[in-house]
Amino acid sequence: MLEVRNISKTYRSIPAVQDVSFNLRSGEILGYLGPNGSGKSTTVKMITGLIQPSRGKVFFDGRDIHENLAGYRAQLGYVPEEAHVYTHLSGLEYLQLVGRLRSMPEALIDAKARGMLQLLALEHAQYSPMESYSKGMRQRVLIAAAVLHNPELIVFDEPLSGLDAVSALLFKDLLALLAQEGKAILYISHVLEVVERVCDRVIVLSKGRVVADAAPHELKTLMELPTLESVFAQLVKQMDTRSVAGQMVDVMKVRNV
Repeated sequence: MLEVRNISKTYRSIPAVQDVSFNLRSGEILGYLGPNGSGKSTTVKMITGLIQPSRGKVFFDGRDIHENLAGYRAQLGYVPEEAHVYTHLSGLEYLQLVGRLRSMPEALIDAKARGMLQLLALEHAQYSPMESYSKGMRQRVLIAAAVLHNPELIVFDEPLSGLDAVSALLFKDLLALLAQEGKAILYISHVLEVVERVCDRVIVLSKGRVVADAAPHELKTLMELPTLESVFAQLVKQMDTRSVAGQMVDVMKVRNV
């Protein structure tokens, strides 16, 4: 369904993403991981059509997405990392706006928006401006907006941000059902234990390059490490966090210089 073919993005001769390639099939949940600054957000912007690659192409159902970007976006759902919403709108008004931008019929927009808000325990706040919403409430509205039009490809960028335990559990169940419905899902997160449980495959990015692409259990077996977290740390050559934490405590306790 989605093919990312040798995409690169350079800013002022500095590479942010370098020759990234992967396929995402219908019914698959693909985890996309990497430390801060590894190129995840730049990749997502290219996949969603917000920016064009410096080199390479993104294909959806065999067609370059930039040949018909509006048509491609009609089949795309996206939950961004930051919950940027029009805070003067209520949750209901925001979903109605999204539905209209998707050219959905008014009666269908109203039925779906109210239904989503009720299911997400936001019915009591549906007429209140979102400036009064908590971060988790806004995140639930964004999740509803991403799936309102029944997209074929869904990009979730840190979707658990701000969600309480019950909402997070609901989201994980939703992910599984969306995959069963044949949706292709790209899942970006730092919560590695969740990625390990819900994703069929995991891509690890380091310094703009893909350093691993396999099922979570295969990565653990190949690297002879017990958890995806330890695999991730090894692949991206992260700092010795225990040592650094100890040094921070030492600095904290300094009284005189």
